[in-house]
This record gives sequence, C-alpha cells and structure tokens, in this order.
Amino acid sequence: MRHNVKTTDFSMTPAISDYVEKRIAHLDKFVSPEHKDLPICYVEIGKTTNHHKNGELFRAEFTVFIGDKSMRAESEQEDLYAALDLVTDEMSEELRSFKDKKTSVNKKEGAKVKSIIKEL
Repeated sequence: MRHNVKTTDFSMTPAISDYVEKRIAHLDKFVSPEHKDLPICYVEIGKTTNHHKNGELFRAEFTVFIGDKSMRAESEQEDLYAALDLVTDEMSEELRSFKDKKTSVNKKEGAKVKSIIKEL
C-alpha cells in the first residue's frame, strides 16, 4: 500500500517513522493482492495543542482510498503510540468490513450464476 505521512507541530524521529511503517504494514493484509498498488493511505500525526496543563495531547488520523471508496479513522490520546494503535485498530475494522462486503457480494453473485446453471 502506498502511503504519505504528515506531521504537525513536532518532528518525525526514526523510531516514530518505523512504528508508523509497522502500523501501515499491519493494514496491508486487508487489501486484496490484486489491488496492492491501488490503495493509498494518508497518515497525519501531531500535537493538537501546546498549552495543556497535564501534558501533551497527540492526534493520529488515517485516511485510506481504495478506488472510489474512502475510509477514515481518527484518535486522540496522551501518548502518540497509543493514538497510533487505536487508529490502526479502527482502520483495520473498517478495512475488514469493506473486504467482507466485497467477498459476500461475490459469493451472492456466484450463487445466482450457479442457480441459473442448475435450472438449465
């Protein structure tokens, strides 16, 4: 899956970059093999504000485009890694649902064709 990572209000470190790459790679299993190059994932991570009394608040957002379908997940947490984990879980649920819908439609179409053939 192709991806584009954008940071807001902080600099990207190699550790964060590696972690984001690992999270995106986790989502690849929900994309069908014939469409590996088609989807694109936009990742935006950053600090939401700089003036919280009890620490920083991080935001992570994934937007995945597969053909004409777009899916989006967002999370805000006090820890950047926790925000990335939650947003990856949300996106994997959306991608799993999308993949299951496509599979069920294909099975229904196959069943229709099979019933037509049986009638002949």
